[in-house]
Amino acid sequence: MSTTPSPLRLSVVVPVKNEAGNIAALVAEIGSACGPLSPFEVVYVDDGSTDDTHEALVRAQHSHPWLRIVRHDRSGGQSAAVRSGVLRARAPVIATLDGDGQNDPSFIPALYAALDQGGPGIGLAQGQRVGRKGRWKRFQSKIANGVRGKILKDATRDTGCGLKVFRRDVYFSLPYFDALHRFMPALVTREGFGVVHRDVIDRPRFTGRSKYGMFDRLWVGLLDMAGVWWLIRRRRPAPSATEAARDGSGGP
Repeated sequence: MSTTPSPLRLSVVVPVKNEAGNIAALVAEIGSACGPLSPFEVVYVDDGSTDDTHEALVRAQHSHPWLRIVRHDRSGGQSAAVRSGVLRARAPVIATLDGDGQNDPSFIPALYAALDQGGPGIGLAQGQRVGRKGRWKRFQSKIANGVRGKILKDATRDTGCGLKVFRRDVYFSLPYFDALHRFMPALVTREGFGVVHRDVIDRPRFTGRSKYGMFDRLWVGLLDMAGVWWLIRRRRPAPSATEAARDGSGGP
C-alpha cells in the first residue's frame, strides 16, 4: 500500500500582527471548520509581531500538525503577509481570513464549494459581510465600497472582507501591490475569471484592537483605486500563442 500523502485540497492563509490572545481559539475553529476539506494545511504569517504571537503559534502547533508558521522580520502589511503565505502554500486552492476572530471560518467550506462548483472559469469566491459590528465601521465601509463599486464596477458589495477562497494560480496572475487583497474581485475579473459571492456573518474580534487599518483609510484607498482603474483600462486581450513545429508549419 502506498504511503505517499494525499495531495492537499486547501491551504488556509492567516495574516496576523500582535494577535497572541486570538491564536488558540481561532486555530481550533479553523481546524474544525476545514475537517470536511481534508487534507488541508493552515499557514499563519506573523507580520512582525512584537507581542507573544509567535510563542502562541508554536504552542498551537504542538497539537495541530497541519499548522505552519511563517515570520516576517518586520511588518510589511496585510497584503504582504497574505502573499508570503500564498507563496509557501502547497494546495491549488487558497482560503484567507483575518486573524482577529471577526471572520468566522465555518464559512470556508461554503466558499470552497462555490469556487469548485463554478469550475475553472471561476477564480474567486468572495465573502460579503452582513451584520457588521460598529456604526462607524459600517459608515466607512459603505462609503469606500460605494465609491469603489462606481469606479471599478466589480459587482462586489464588500471587497474588504478577509474571507476569500481562490485558485493559487489565479492569484499569481494578478499584479502585486500593497492593498491587493482589497481589490481582488476587480483584478480577477480583469484576468478573465469569474467571481462568485457568498454572505458571511461578521462578529466581534476575540480580544485586542485592530492592527491593520480599515482601507488604510479612504485617501490611501482612493489612490490605490486610481491605480487599479488604470490597470483595468490598460488591459488588452492576450493573443493566442502556439509553438511552431520544427518544420516551421506552426503545428503542435
